[in-house]
Amino acid sequence: MAHDLKPTSSKEQDAFEERDERAEEEAITLTPDERKRLERKLVRKIDARFSILIVIYILNYIDRNNASAARTKGLEEDLGLKGKEMDTLLSILYLGYVLMQIPSNMGIQYCGRPSIVIPTAVLLWGAVSTGMGATHSFGPALACRFLLGFVEAAFFPGALMTLAAWYPKRSLGKRFTGLYCGSLISNALGPVLAAGILGTMEGKGGVRAWRWLFYIEGSLTMAVAVIAFFVLPDFPHNTRWGFSKEEKQLAVQRMTEDVGMKDDTSKISNWEALKLSLCDYKLWMMALALTSVTVGLSFNQFFPQITKTLGYSNTASLLLCAPPFLFAAICAFLVSAHSDKVGERYLHIVVPFGIGIIGFIIAATTSSFGPRYFSLFCMAQSYSGFVCLLAWISSTFSRPAMTRSISLAFANALSQLGNIAGAYCFDKRWGPSYTRSWAICIATFAFSIFVCTLHRLNLARLNRKLAARDEVEAHGKEHAAVDALDYPAGFRYML
Repeated sequence: MAHDLKPTSSKEQDAFEERDERAEEEAITLTPDERKRLERKLVRKIDARFSILIVIYILNYIDRNNASAARTKGLEEDLGLKGKEMDTLLSILYLGYVLMQIPSNMGIQYCGRPSIVIPTAVLLWGAVSTGMGATHSFGPALACRFLLGFVEAAFFPGALMTLAAWYPKRSLGKRFTGLYCGSLISNALGPVLAAGILGTMEGKGGVRAWRWLFYIEGSLTMAVAVIAFFVLPDFPHNTRWGFSKEEKQLAVQRMTEDVGMKDDTSKISNWEALKLSLCDYKLWMMALALTSVTVGLSFNQFFPQITKTLGYSNTASLLLCAPPFLFAAICAFLVSAHSDKVGERYLHIVVPFGIGIIGFIIAATTSSFGPRYFSLFCMAQSYSGFVCLLAWISSTFSRPAMTRSISLAFANALSQLGNIAGAYCFDKRWGPSYTRSWAICIATFAFSIFVCTLHRLNLARLNRKLAARDEVEAHGKEHAAVDALDYPAGFRYML
């Protein structure tokens, strides 16, 4: 193998051998029927406990995007914002978000306690979001938005990493989508909630309605964070309650069978895992595709602003945001479920992106209500491809565990540069047609499709080499390394 995963010190060697002995002791042997029954029970428990991540992600996007809703009810005027200051408020969040992605995921993997780290991050961002409602000028508001991104950073990549530690790759896409549906639902629910608060709370207690928006939504996030401390599990080998010994053994065994090697962090140091991840060209390709499409998806930051061009009141415009994203959530779940079922990612990514491009073209060429509102549905469903792309990253970098954690965090972190750029893609001066904005979205989607195509061709090439290697090994002969980390016999990249 090109990359030797042996321990580099006697201390690491002892830990390695101890884990191997423990793994052998904990091996579980079941009849096919017994395993099927136990596995169904295990999956039900995992799904139930991870369902709180969907609720958290709904609140995550509500807290992230409520500045756009508050903008429609006087935030800019009350804070005295001028020029590009509002756009800077929207984009600065992603600077803090990018900076903490890899450190937070490495920290979660190292300490092994996502059940503590993730709820703590949620509690902190709820507090910061609540504080945003008390700001009175650009400086403090900018600090709140930066800190919001800084503490939010631990949640999404940490959630993806934890899910990837419990679910095999053929069922992971559906779970990633279940999680990401939280953001889609929030894009539908957030404007409705904002419309209710902004429409009824103006002047209550002598406080502007947009301030109440931050107070109420931030407090709700903190309440859910407290619940999450008692619900979220850790990793299969060390989760502390809610699973029997046999269920935990089976959870570890399922992940070992999925890739053909144990998800063991003792075989590689954190520094080696970082180098292994960042020196892998496949990761850069996938991160580039994710970043490009994220620029195009920036329309979600401006959805209330875009629906307002349809000619309705502020409240009606906020309510019009809901149906496209509810449709997107349904599409994303169906597309990812089918992707898992057939074991294919590429077409399940590029087809939704292609439909999104059709939506951008329609929006750029018409101002009529019917076609333009229809175009919003085409745009929103493109999130189906986005969540399949995230699942593709996880299955491409399956092992070791720390490498998978870093790869997910890095790709997600780099993609947030797309959100920073996207915050400037819908300049008010370009409205109400936003032709230039749609042109940017078309170009970024098309480039992402191009990179995904190259990545798919490359993985197919590597699979052919893996098949040839397995054939050589079957005859007991030496073979050349296929990749930086040679996977066991029978492993194939998902295309």
